[in-house]
Amino acid sequence: MKRYSLLILSFLMTIVAFGQGQKVVADKIIAIVGDKIILKSDITNDIADRVRRNEPVPDNANCLIAEQAMAMKALVLQAEKDSLKLSDEELEGELDNRIRGFIQQFGSKEAVEQVAGRTIYQLKDDFRIPIRDRKLADMMRSKIVEAVKITPQEVKAYYDKIPKDSLKFYETEVEIGEIILNPKASRDLEKYAIDELTDFKQQVESSKRKFETLASLYTDDPGSKNNGGMYNINRTEKNFDPTFMSAAFRLKNGQISPVIKSKFGYHIIQMVNRSGDDATVRHILKIPQITETETNEAVARLDSVRAKLIAGNMGFGEAVDKYTDDESAKFTAGMKQGMNGTYCTIDELDKELVLMLNSLKVSEYSKPVVYTDERGKKGVRLVYLKSKSQPHRENLKDDYNKIASRAIEEKKMEAMEKWFITKIPTFYIMVDEELKSCTQLSGWLKTANSAAR
Repeated sequence: MKRYSLLILSFLMTIVAFGQGQKVVADKIIAIVGDKIILKSDITNDIADRVRRNEPVPDNANCLIAEQAMAMKALVLQAEKDSLKLSDEELEGELDNRIRGFIQQFGSKEAVEQVAGRTIYQLKDDFRIPIRDRKLADMMRSKIVEAVKITPQEVKAYYDKIPKDSLKFYETEVEIGEIILNPKASRDLEKYAIDELTDFKQQVESSKRKFETLASLYTDDPGSKNNGGMYNINRTEKNFDPTFMSAAFRLKNGQISPVIKSKFGYHIIQMVNRSGDDATVRHILKIPQITETETNEAVARLDSVRAKLIAGNMGFGEAVDKYTDDESAKFTAGMKQGMNGTYCTIDELDKELVLMLNSLKVSEYSKPVVYTDERGKKGVRLVYLKSKSQPHRENLKDDYNKIASRAIEEKKMEAMEKWFITKIPTFYIMVDEELKSCTQLSGWLKTANSAAR
């Protein structure tokens, strides 16, 4: 039964044969769990989509995917019985994220519709029930394992079972925080950027130059420089500056905004096309130049913050919340995030930050340093080195939290195993003849055979 816990880790059911335009000539019900059916096309479309993504497809892929589908149906059934609710807002948000992902992949809404052979609204309808089911299954899994806890003794027992030659080897990892100040440009240089953008707007509106040409030549946004300043946006997105979004969605197709100011700098925006809450826009960003005077002012301000930190008059998290210009840092107390949460390997940090570590000891705060971020914007940062590990083989002293995290996941998987063993016999199960050779489905087949007698 251990296979059931593995499939819970991945509800990667492909809903339509998206991107290939493949049609299933013949279809049939290949399995039933309760009142939930699984079609043969669900299996073949999933396999086709994995091939399209160049993922390895094992010989028994149809068995593995059928098992995943049946497990998800069982969880959805129980979620419905337990009256777990998914709000309309959350479902719509998931649908919008899925569609935005496709638009980002294929370049435009029109390209997505052409590849899929369906409108965006039809695609959202296609995805509605499968995404609802996946979310309900996730909610049910969370409910099943919410009471699972782990003790230090259990963590040690888990660790002791790991063969010593299989223990992970960790490179140097650091916990590192930043307080960032973005110096403000002088009024004269801000006016220069505004005047430059105003001139670009006039050139486009008088048909002297194309917007995309000017964007490719003059924008300070490296993320859109190579595609003429273009972005696909949705009104509900949170990762775009709200001022930018508000200005963009006031525009009609082909219209260019006046110069606007966002947290990134100054922009002009052109609406390429819009459909409801989705839009394709182009923009030109100009970041006013920062002089040495403004930079020195930011350095002096961070120097005073550093003095408070060293004196113990303020904690680092409090200083981040009060002083940093990096809005996202306020959600992480200023700590950099890596693959292992707040623990970052050296290759996950920018080169300038790595160089700063050479002169920092654990619990120390760096002097303010001027740097340029990935968007080409000049800033000043103060760095805090919270912890630093040496390269080592995994052990309980240095890596307890990581080991405990894996141990509790194993315990949750065992809880899921027990749940499936208990629940499968309570559902009506039907498995088609062509799946009855699947060893992965033995538990389901046992219940199906009992129901048939």
